[in-house]
Amino acid sequence: MRERVPEVEAVIERELALLTPRIRSSPERVGALLHPEFHEFGASGRHWSRAAIIASLAATTDPEGRPVTVSAMTGVRLAPDLVHLTYDTEYDGSRAHRSSLWRRTEAGWLLWFHQATPFTRDQPAAR
Repeated sequence: MRERVPEVEAVIERELALLTPRIRSSPERVGALLHPEFHEFGASGRHWSRAAIIASLAATTDPEGRPVTVSAMTGVRLAPDLVHLTYDTEYDGSRAHRSSLWRRTEAGWLLWFHQATPFTRDQPAAR
């Protein structure tokens, strides 16, 4: 059994919140979870800035829609103020391996970097 790490648990809670339609559709709520220097390499291969991802999520997310399906989420504290998460998602038939880096700031834990790599059903999920 893995040891419970409060920092990892706090970050997992925030990561899962970011995957819910209620949060994703709200620029204010998404912005409150993203570090000012946030950037992402999306499953499409696109490089997203903080402003671009906030705008895109608000424009394309139905707040009453279904959430992203998450599996195999694990986390590790890399340093006192840095947590790394990995997990898989599935949404509308698309699957992706995901990796997130969260930094603790004066405002709390904020997502600093995210990357998604698409994979197909015949490829193994993360372990």
